[in-house]
Amino acid sequence: MQQKVIEKYFFFGLLFVTLVFVFFIFRPFWIVLVLGASFAIMLYPVYEWLNKKYLPSWLASFFTLVFFIVVLCIPLLGLGSIVFNQSQNLYHSVANNGNFSPFINEVGEKINQVLPAGISFDINEKISSFISYLTSHLVNIFSATANVLFSFILLLLAIFYFLKDGKYWREKILKLSPLSNSDDEKIITKLLQTINGVMRGTLFIAILQGILMGFGLTIFGVPNAAIWGVVAAITSLIPSVGTAMISVPAIVFLFATGHIIPAVGLTIWSTIVVGTIDNFLTPYVIGSKINIPPFLILFSVLGGIALLGPIGVLIGPLAVSLLYTLTEIYQIEFK
Repeated sequence: MQQKVIEKYFFFGLLFVTLVFVFFIFRPFWIVLVLGASFAIMLYPVYEWLNKKYLPSWLASFFTLVFFIVVLCIPLLGLGSIVFNQSQNLYHSVANNGNFSPFINEVGEKINQVLPAGISFDINEKISSFISYLTSHLVNIFSATANVLFSFILLLLAIFYFLKDGKYWREKILKLSPLSNSDDEKIITKLLQTINGVMRGTLFIAILQGILMGFGLTIFGVPNAAIWGVVAAITSLIPSVGTAMISVPAIVFLFATGHIIPAVGLTIWSTIVVGTIDNFLTPYVIGSKINIPPFLILFSVLGGIALLGPIGVLIGPLAVSLLYTLTEIYQIEFK
């Protein structure tokens, strides 16, 4: 008996140490794994449809991954080339006319006119500091780009294997869980609903913000409004900054070119309509998918971002959803 107790404690101690060690091994890639699992869940209907066409699981996973790459990468590459060409045209039109410095000075003067008395803004100094920062951190910028590319390749691999072997891993988890199969299914179903709600809801709100931003830019006379609307849809996925990366330069441009009323109108539009629509829609779009009170979803998203950064948009609602499901199981099983 004593030998059995020693073996038991030794086994669980070894298991704990191994789990901690494996956790630190996977720690640099946990964001990639979470995103890979989330995209795999969102793409699973495509995989399931292909699999029902008598395609083997690996081939169905491969074609689903190709679908994901085509839908995601081709629009991004096309948008990047359009924005690059437009930026080149803008630079050449300003630089070739020899009026680059006067244009910058005029922008600086317009900004100083808006600022309160006693506060000045030296745009030439800011541009010089920015250029100096870029040159001094050029190696880091290229390194970050390489890391993003490497992470994207790992993300594709994660999506492929989550699609291919996800069903097998799910069955293994159900067997290892000490809970009943009905409780396990309830937890997994709730988490799947949460991931689908967050991913699809976030993308829906991003597209809607991009459309509204493009519409506002068109109304108030900003050139290339359609392009910048698409860019705004992408930047809206960035917490705290979002569409301000597009609206603020557009407002400055309108002020600098003497279009005061359109600049004020765009400021109101981007602040009231575009900037706050996600605060109203996010709880309802995401909450309607997972049947959790909207205010809990709102605070879980904000708290997740504050704790974990951008990935907190997904992790926060997942944690609250899991807690919500566990309390429901507690009410049923432990009356």
